[in-house]
Amino acid sequence: MCISELLDNNRIWAETVSREQPDLFATLAKQQHPKYLWIGCSDSRVPANEIVGMLPGELFVHRNVANLVKHVDFNCQSVVQYAVDVLKVEHIIVCGHYGCGGVKVAMGHDNAGISDYWLRSVKDICVRHKDELESIVDDEQRLARMCEINVMEQVSNLSNSKIVQTAWQNQQKLTVHGWIYSINDGIIHDLKVSRDASSPCEDIYMPSA
Repeated sequence: MCISELLDNNRIWAETVSREQPDLFATLAKQQHPKYLWIGCSDSRVPANEIVGMLPGELFVHRNVANLVKHVDFNCQSVVQYAVDVLKVEHIIVCGHYGCGGVKVAMGHDNAGISDYWLRSVKDICVRHKDELESIVDDEQRLARMCEINVMEQVSNLSNSKIVQTAWQNQQKLTVHGWIYSINDGIIHDLKVSRDASSPCEDIYMPSA
């Protein structure tokens, strides 16, 4: 597919949406009011809006390699801050996917260039869960489990962030979820690690009142 076809496809898409929902673009031009923030992987096979059946304006999205939530990543933290403080989203979904290339690189010893610096925190997670991972003989199953663990760790990072903790302290309605997507069948699996204001948290992460 050549680049000009992308522009042609865009016009076809816009015309189709306008026919099916005549007021959509006019509404979106005024303001967005999403209830959900999606933090996912940059992988092209995981299109956030499409796999949850949402239209433009319904899902605020941030994506990076291996769906990481780092406290020193001002890009991600800015997105979270805007979503929580300005848009007042009610749900933040951290969604990884099985077979994640970033997680796979972090589990190995190959030189991935600058990506090695980005994925260093995933290596640290591998070390913390070394015993469980080494008990899994099959390589694909080990990778799959690490992809799940990575999502769980990012949910923890996000839940312990000052932005989220402050929102909960202010009694803002907000829940953080951990999901994982299977590229093989298109199904999302809930990892059952959701957190909200009632979830336990170490005192050190809580902001002063």
